[in-house]
Amino acid sequence: MHRATWDPQQYLRHAGHRTRPFLDLLARIPELPGAPAHIADLGCGAGNITALLANRWPDAHITGLDNSTDMLAAAREFAGPTSGGGTLDFRAADAADWVPDRPYDLVVSNAALQWVPNHPELLAGWVASLAPGGTFALQVPDQSAAPSHTLLDALCESARWRGRLRGRADGRRQVVLSPVGYLGLLADLDCTVDAWETTYAQLVTGTDPVLDWTKGTALRPVLTALADDPEATTDFLAEYRDLLRTAYPATRHGTVYPFRRVFAVATRRS
Repeated sequence: MHRATWDPQQYLRHAGHRTRPFLDLLARIPELPGAPAHIADLGCGAGNITALLANRWPDAHITGLDNSTDMLAAAREFAGPTSGGGTLDFRAADAADWVPDRPYDLVVSNAALQWVPNHPELLAGWVASLAPGGTFALQVPDQSAAPSHTLLDALCESARWRGRLRGRADGRRQVVLSPVGYLGLLADLDCTVDAWETTYAQLVTGTDPVLDWTKGTALRPVLTALADDPEATTDFLAEYRDLLRTAYPATRHGTVYPFRRVFAVATRRS
């Protein structure tokens, strides 16, 4: 798997739309068994989402984990004591091989596990590491059938680009289960499970806003692959931009970019 480089500022340009699914996930997480609780945020990114956990559990010891040094550098601005006497810290870790260092009351992963193709196989180990009554909660985007991703796949496989970009498209590498799939896996691990999906009808604004959105996520592997060739980067983005303009036409209100996300909240039986 090719590792993409990440740009925290680009990712945060759409922070409002990216935060809403986490708030919907957070609302369905039950109270935690530990007091104070120990919480891990797996794939914490720029840390702005991790900081929201301290609003819900101000006395908790919260650790954000990510494999991007750029994201961790941004996240560490949130590190330190929290309002209720808890702590917020950040460490380097890769979800693909992360082994919990202690029993956690909550392990949460927001918009990260789509980058870990074998994550369904890792759920058993993460759930087993929970404290009795602890919770594992995930939210993953699934845009694999969306034009933004199918067009990106097709462009990477086109005659001009396949030599440099074959296999780089985000949608081609995602392994995201349906809510029923996550429910079945997690229920088999002796958890009570709440699983669902939501398609957000996002209204995005500005010049080529869907292109701007994908620059923060789906395009990262492509931009990484072309980083040493500014001319090729410009050409690729122009081709992709024109495809997106047709697929997602602007209206007088902005551009509608439907976005599907899958959620699961699994609580280990005591």
